[in-house]
Amino acid sequence: MMRKQKCRYLKAKYGERQLDNENLGTLIPRLKNKFSMKTHRIYKMTFASVYPHYIAKAEKKGRTKGEVDTIIHWLTGYSLEQLQQRIDKKVTFETFFDEAPHLNPNVSKITGVICGYRVEEIEEPLMKKIRYLDKLVDELAKGRAMEKILRV
Repeated sequence: MMRKQKCRYLKAKYGERQLDNENLGTLIPRLKNKFSMKTHRIYKMTFASVYPHYIAKAEKKGRTKGEVDTIIHWLTGYSLEQLQQRIDKKVTFETFFDEAPHLNPNVSKITGVICGYRVEEIEEPLMKKIRYLDKLVDELAKGRAMEKILRV
């Protein structure tokens, strides 16, 4: 989490008066683990638990499971069989992206806001990959053409 967010959290918890530079300097290192992106809960979630939500989101807007699978293939390089294996094994997002055959070289063209964050400004590599996938599925659900989604 960024320093501003940490400061807001600390001010809300301890009150404005109790926070001077001395206190802030000792509290922030202790809170690093609390706000560390490495401990984000989505990293330990299984891809299989989120995949049906991606499909439901797309189908609700008239798109298909095949289109979601195409997006995942474009982003990660997984074939349909490999994707199904990962779903059956119930791998975490961390494992899902670590084992991906290759990340598409055009991912840098994915820009915009997803879940309140600009995708291109996310620093943590794994979170960035997860948000890339979220953004692509979101664009699909919004009715964007597949050629534009896949940055062809």
